[in-house]
Amino acid sequence: MAKVTSKLQVTVPRAVADRLSIKPGDEIEWCVEGDAARVTRRWTEPGRSLAERLAAFDESTRRQDTRNRAWLSAKKRPGSLGRGWTREELYTRGRAR
Repeated sequence: MAKVTSKLQVTVPRAVADRLSIKPGDEIEWCVEGDAARVTRRWTEPGRSLAERLAAFDESTRRQDTRNRAWLSAKKRPGSLGRGWTREELYTRGRAR
């Protein structure tokens, strides 16, 4: 049995940690099911190399730059007052054209 500390922390009993292969630094998930809570080990994929992480970061930065440019061009339309939409669009939005 485990006790909850004043900081709402719980120590995982050794038998449970061994059975679920939980090691220090691992993440666990809490699922509330009715009046009970279920704890499971969060399985993570093997770590990616630094080069792979940097490539993924660069790709996501390019996607965000594309979204930002599209947002800025929409914001600059005449009559939009910096909102990205015009008053006239409110009357036609969601209707069949």
